[in-house]
Amino acid sequence: MESHAMLKKHGMQVSSYGVGAHVKLPGPSQKEPNVYKFGTPYKVIHDDLESKDPEMYARNGLLTMLRRNMGVKTAPERFQDNRDHFDVVVTFEERVMEQVIEDMNQRPQVTLQPLLVCNLDVKDSHEEAANAAPLTLKLCQMLEQGGEWEDCVDEVVAQFQMETGRRLTYTICYY
Repeated sequence: MESHAMLKKHGMQVSSYGVGAHVKLPGPSQKEPNVYKFGTPYKVIHDDLESKDPEMYARNGLLTMLRRNMGVKTAPERFQDNRDHFDVVVTFEERVMEQVIEDMNQRPQVTLQPLLVCNLDVKDSHEEAANAAPLTLKLCQMLEQGGEWEDCVDEVVAQFQMETGRRLTYTICYY
């Protein structure tokens, strides 16, 4: 969501999604995560966690993250339930990229509109998410400046990796 907020702030049209069966957030222990349905408003999740243990969830940053998320969108959404068409999807974990590709490959390919799916591996922490946001913005700006991404993707990826030192994987799917 950190990247979503930064892209939006810079005037880019952006949406963000999860790919799992549920929204899972850290709980009192690894075996006791807080689980919510997609579509549960961030405010409801925030208030639920605040009522359970306000000190713990403030200390681990979840309440701050949820307040930020409330300013970006109403509720978490699931990619597989979405039918909008995008030019580019950026994921931050290889497993998520694989699920996006699997979902796209299971959809009927009607328009053959290409979709660039990129993955920039990011450790799942507030700090790493904050560090990845400007990199995501840089990648999107580079793709945008190149014109039609289909014509420049190889060069953009090579330049991005050279300038940032971060590995980027990508593939193309079709609607």
